[in-house]
Amino acid sequence: MNPVELKYNKNHEYAKVEGDIVTFGITDHAQESLGDVVFVELPDEGSMVTVGESYGTVESVKAVSDISASISGKIVEVNTLVLDAPDLLNSDPYGQGWLIKVAADDLSPLENMMTAAEYETFLLEEEH
Repeated sequence: MNPVELKYNKNHEYAKVEGDIVTFGITDHAQESLGDVVFVELPDEGSMVTVGESYGTVESVKAVSDISASISGKIVEVNTLVLDAPDLLNSDPYGQGWLIKVAADDLSPLENMMTAAEYETFLLEEEH
């Protein structure tokens, strides 16, 4: 089950909102699809991200995938743990496997993201 407090997009990325700070990561479905994650590339703390634009990559034994921002803002924290141990994306995508935290310029783009229930429906539709 996907955590109900998160928002999800069609690229299998999640956003966790805490005030004006938004934590980004990839979903459990994404890590399952990718297989063993072997490398993560993330921007530096203090960098800016723009909604809809790529801010890094996740590389697995199967593929390299771009990860994109669900909102625009300044990166206030980068999860250096996943840089050293990319397999955290496989073992704990919603916990220690988060990617970046962003101070949001505007939270309204999150309104276009899916709830956990909507994401579950999207996954079922995507399988067919």
